[in-house]
Amino acid sequence: MRRKSRRQTFQQVEVVDAGAKGKTVGKAPDGRVIFLSNAVPGDVVDVMTTKKRKAYFEGVATHFHTLSDKRTTPQCQHFGVCGGCKWQHMGYEHQLHFKQKEVENNLKRIGHLELPEISPILGSKKQYFYRNKMEFSFSNSRWLTQEEIDSNTDFEHRNALGFHIPGMWDKILDIEKCHLQEDPSNAIRLEVKRFAVAHDMAFFNPRKQEGLLRTMMIRTASTGEIMVLFQFFEDDLEQRELLLNHIQQKFPEITALLYVINSKQNDTIYDQEVICFAGRDHIFEEMEGLQFKINAKSFYQTNSEQAYELYKVTRDFANLSGNELVYDLYTGTGTIAQFVAKKAKKVIGVESVPEAIADAKANAAHNQISNVEFFVGDMKNVFNSEFIAQHGHPDVIITDPPRDGMHKLVVEQLLQVAPKKIVYVSCNSATQARDLELMKEKYEVVKVQPVDMFPQTHHVENVVLLEKRV
Repeated sequence: MRRKSRRQTFQQVEVVDAGAKGKTVGKAPDGRVIFLSNAVPGDVVDVMTTKKRKAYFEGVATHFHTLSDKRTTPQCQHFGVCGGCKWQHMGYEHQLHFKQKEVENNLKRIGHLELPEISPILGSKKQYFYRNKMEFSFSNSRWLTQEEIDSNTDFEHRNALGFHIPGMWDKILDIEKCHLQEDPSNAIRLEVKRFAVAHDMAFFNPRKQEGLLRTMMIRTASTGEIMVLFQFFEDDLEQRELLLNHIQQKFPEITALLYVINSKQNDTIYDQEVICFAGRDHIFEEMEGLQFKINAKSFYQTNSEQAYELYKVTRDFANLSGNELVYDLYTGTGTIAQFVAKKAKKVIGVESVPEAIADAKANAAHNQISNVEFFVGDMKNVFNSEFIAQHGHPDVIITDPPRDGMHKLVVEQLLQVAPKKIVYVSCNSATQARDLELMKEKYEVVKVQPVDMFPQTHHVENVVLLEKRV
């Protein structure tokens, strides 16, 4: 016996807000919240629910009675299918409004914090073509749009080079033009696909775990340098060199042409040998005269221009005089540490990823910065009283943890060390608020500055200055 559908339909629902994870918010007749994936605040819509929970529904707008004045026309032809830029249909000034509102709400509702006036969010000058790193996947069974399915056409060739459909690990949307990375990114991707199809190269099948071409990563830098990295699933020397030689000749501006042969079930490269086919094995990014060596495995903020704005806010909040000992927790490749070093007496950076610390040390040496030191280890284990005793008591601590925020043991150690200032850089204001609540008895929130690193998405960075209460 078939289960009865539990989907419900609500009519004339006004969309009133933007919520977590890029969803927008309406209210059902019974008062429960409805989270929508395809509407803009100000729309009036009919809704079909897709999930029902005790306190809320999830759903999609099926009919639009009124279109919001906050709407704009998406630039990308793939909008609505590709999950990369979910807010493209919302004007940028309105995106900034809802990002600022999210930061403020999280700090108040989760952190229960007394806040100063929050500075207006720093928007990005570039709303498109701002990313310096893109990763594309090959598939021999591309995702078909609903229109293609309805056409009853027999699609003989299904090769794709593009992005994963949200929530589907084995479905790839073929991309004709992406508005996230500057050219020659689109030109390289299109030529790779054209050449591979013309030469009958096998695109990857993730279910059968077979095929030659698996993924392609393109990194660009403000210096004009370009890195292209291919992942090959099969070790086919003839076809591999045929493709690589063609791309090298077609795009001589490529600085680093690299490849990996990865026959694992997953496509992460961090445990793989990266082979340099042509050029260097790295590119350089530059900021205020500092150069940062970026290899295939390096972490670097994916919006270079806004990263500069973020780091300037961090340095301004620290307000260093040249006499301070600064700790930079979760230092990554040491970008912030080196950026503030010229205004500090000494900077100590700590990070859990050994390769990142190796990059940090190499970059510091390349930049001839002698007042920084870097240490590797799990933060909750390394950042302890013995470490403080060995390296000195910090005057200022900068912390830039991953999305999950700081481990509670790290927060406890911060409170025990009790520096005069803490600058907390976060890519998730919800976990930032949780951590700040644990510190509010000893520290006062003095400044808050949201920064938009990712236009057309709901993501937002936030920098908070804490000063020790007297």
